[in-house]
Amino acid sequence: MWIEDEYKESKDNPLHKEFGIWSNTRYILGKILKYRPEVVALLLLGMVCSSVLSYFWGIFGKYVIDIIQAGLTEEEAVGRLIRIVLLAGVIACLLNIGSVLSDNLIWYRFIYVRMQMITERIARVLSLKYELIERPDVLDVARRAEQATGGNMNGVEGVMRYMQMLLTSLFTVGVTFVAVLVLDFRLILALIALCVIQFLYYRKIVEKDKKEVWDKLSDSWRKTDYMERVTQYCDHAKEIRLFNLSEFLSKKQEDTYRYKEEKWDVHYELWFKNSFVTQVANVVIKALIYSVLFFAVFTKDLSIGNFTLFLSLSMAFSQALLDFLQRFGDYKRASLETDDFRSFIELEIDDDEKDCIEIPMADTYEIEFKNVSYKYAKSETYALKNLNLKLKPGQKLAVVGLNGAGKTTMIKLLLRLYDPSEGVITLNGTDIRKYRREDYYRLFAPVFQNVEIFAFLMSENIAMHSRDKLDRDKVKECAISAGLEEKLGSLVKGIDTPLTNVVEDDGIDLSGGEKQKLALARALYKGSKIVVLDEPTSALDAIAEQRLYEQFDEMIGEKSAVYISHRLASTRFCDQVAMFENGSLVELGSHDELMEKGGKYADMFNVQAQYYRDNPEEQLEGQEVEKVG
Repeated sequence: MWIEDEYKESKDNPLHKEFGIWSNTRYILGKILKYRPEVVALLLLGMVCSSVLSYFWGIFGKYVIDIIQAGLTEEEAVGRLIRIVLLAGVIACLLNIGSVLSDNLIWYRFIYVRMQMITERIARVLSLKYELIERPDVLDVARRAEQATGGNMNGVEGVMRYMQMLLTSLFTVGVTFVAVLVLDFRLILALIALCVIQFLYYRKIVEKDKKEVWDKLSDSWRKTDYMERVTQYCDHAKEIRLFNLSEFLSKKQEDTYRYKEEKWDVHYELWFKNSFVTQVANVVIKALIYSVLFFAVFTKDLSIGNFTLFLSLSMAFSQALLDFLQRFGDYKRASLETDDFRSFIELEIDDDEKDCIEIPMADTYEIEFKNVSYKYAKSETYALKNLNLKLKPGQKLAVVGLNGAGKTTMIKLLLRLYDPSEGVITLNGTDIRKYRREDYYRLFAPVFQNVEIFAFLMSENIAMHSRDKLDRDKVKECAISAGLEEKLGSLVKGIDTPLTNVVEDDGIDLSGGEKQKLALARALYKGSKIVVLDEPTSALDAIAEQRLYEQFDEMIGEKSAVYISHRLASTRFCDQVAMFENGSLVELGSHDELMEKGGKYADMFNVQAQYYRDNPEEQLEGQEVEKVG
């Protein structure tokens, strides 16, 4: 059921491409030949067997009637009938076996090809530059590519399944066309006209069904899903009981279902009309075929045997033609969805990693921002403007500022998740864009604010390698150093304990603090030259945050480190403090230097200082701390 308007939004995306139905057919056949080449043979087998079965018994009937009318002796006639029945039985068995084999061996191979295409899509997602996966236009084509590999009769699998149906219908039309043409060419024209009229009415019903039912139900699906989540899951259970919302929510759900039932009534009424028209059209087609055949009997001395043969072939022709017209619309829709898949897979992105050089081996690395600015796509203002900053070997740098000051953008540029819009970032004097990203990433051990826990073993979560490739002793050492010794002692499987119960039933969940320790263990295991701590303690209270930062600093040792926070627990033990505001570096110096300067950093530190002290009356830095609130 193809409605082109459904794809207007995707065509508005400049990254979306239209490849055409024949190009997509060749493309999908190429995937079939690559992953499951035997599918082509199964397609041809099913096409021939299913097609011939649709008119086989008409051919059999002709020969039976011809034998009966041949004026043979009873013994000779019975002998011929037995032989033809046996032959027809063998042929019919072979045709049915071929058709069943094709149907039963091909469907899961279609799924296998689709799964391989999903693997291609995921590999494409994982290979995209981080900067691209935040762009709305890239996210749009990625989401549509995901929908195109959703399965069943949609997208890439839909092309394969409809291809199977279309080949059978087309083969039947081709075989039977000649026979009907020999009978009466006017019958061909009449049958084509009736099938086209029936198809056009079918398309009208499809469009009306979409407009009056499915378009209006789009909001209803979301409402229904929402109401089912609210009423059946425990997220809102406390509020429902304490505020006595049962009757209120039940009424809301009933209203949603009532609206859907009204639209379903319209849906079934439309398709009842289509069924009625289809039956009338079938009666007209059969009447027309019988009329032509009766006329041929009287005017062309058509035998009863040939009458049976042409009747079967004419019926098969009309049904196959109608099936082809209706399925071709579905095939075109699936092809349009395949455009979505190919638009993402064949996304044209500049290859900025050509002619890259190796990162030189060194004990220490110095990174410098030189007049670096960055502007997000479609933004009119700079998120970071004209930054000049140097991270020296072994230096501890605190990056501070309020939310939205530019800290996160600066870190993404440092890690080369983004490339500068202007200026350059150098590693030991060389532009980092001359290195492969994969090589550059190895220099950093990050600990982010949101700790991502994978549904793997704890050891795999720390090492970020599969079990057969990790160093178990090193994993344990890093976990203990990060403060997970007590947790490991409580686990029967130790570092082989699965995390989360998404995959394994005996998986465990970690607390917020344990996740942060695991993230630190992960950074320690990686053992990179530069450690980046991007607000990993935002969920902790101020004093616990300061103590954890001090532990981090002790474990990091002589490595270079960058601490990012809008709170100031990390600044006093850092060599340099970089204060950001509105995308600009406004102050740079040691903690003591900036406090003595009495600028924005000093103001911010004094406001926060009371939260980092066990005794709120204690004075810090010999200064009077004004109590807030």
